[in-house]
Amino acid sequence: MKDIPVDLDRHRGMAAQKATDLRRAIAVVEAHVRELRERETDLENRMMTAPSASWPEAAVKTRHLLNLYTASLPSEDARHHALVTALFDDFARLGGDA
Repeated sequence: MKDIPVDLDRHRGMAAQKATDLRRAIAVVEAHVRELRERETDLENRMMTAPSASWPEAAVKTRHLLNLYTASLPSEDARHHALVTALFDDFARLGGDA
């Protein structure tokens, strides 16, 4: 008997192979999402513990918070979306693209 691995995918139907490929792809995406959430949590913890040394640094923190706020807004809330956009424009105009 040989110690050659058997390609099980070759012995299954196309639907089962597609389902397996889909599960694998979803697992990869979920791992990336977990990693991004961990990195975002780390970033936010650092932003909370280290006070801003300048207005541009404070604007970076504010921009992050406004992006979180905007993501939670319903798409129909055009007024608040426009307000956030205006604030981002103000940051760019006043502080050099913070």
